[in-house]
Amino acid sequence: MAQITSTRSNKKVFYVLGLVNILMLLQNANCYEFKVGGSGDWSVPMDANANNYNQWAERSRFQIGDTLSFHYSADKDSVLLVNKADFDNCNTASPIEKYSDGHSVVKFNHSGPYYFISGVHDNCVKNEKLYLVVMADRSRHNQTASSPPPSPSVDEVPPSPAPSGEEAPSPPSDSGETNPTPAPSQESSPPSPPKNGASSIVMCFVGPAAALAGLSVLLGF
Repeated sequence: MAQITSTRSNKKVFYVLGLVNILMLLQNANCYEFKVGGSGDWSVPMDANANNYNQWAERSRFQIGDTLSFHYSADKDSVLLVNKADFDNCNTASPIEKYSDGHSVVKFNHSGPYYFISGVHDNCVKNEKLYLVVMADRSRHNQTASSPPPSPSVDEVPPSPAPSGEEAPSPPSDSGETNPTPAPSQESSPPSPPKNGASSIVMCFVGPAAALAGLSVLLGF
């Protein structure tokens, strides 16, 4: 009986440690998964003269931690991460990275430009290629955006002295009634528009409440 109780206790300890690790990983899990072109299909555009992928990328906002998925036939195509020169010349000989499993997911680990081309030279020439720019870390951006601006100084500035030979204006008399101009009513600003271009966005976030509920269930196992 004591051995069974000890085994159950050990299981609970492992479950708790696992949940703690998951919660630590989720601290910076505010990420999105994009599908290339909006649909995820990686192929030669219907119009070989149109830069469909680049046009889609211009409408999207990529940031560090986001991922981009490519779907294609593994026996007929692939995805190459290349530099700008190879991107412009459709050079498939020396890629930075090559993906050929048919369902490739690329994670953006740094900001800056990314260049993708098809592993088939003729497909790249027909504009099966993508150029995009990854912005800074989303969590840092949110922290900066949420920080309130510094409050303006409320110190009164002393009035300038009257010019030589002129009398300073006298203060207004208290006997007269004044009609102060009413302050304009503050209207609530409209909500910010949603992120454009994120046609397939997956929030990589699990609420602490759900984790605590799972912890409660495991402890009662």
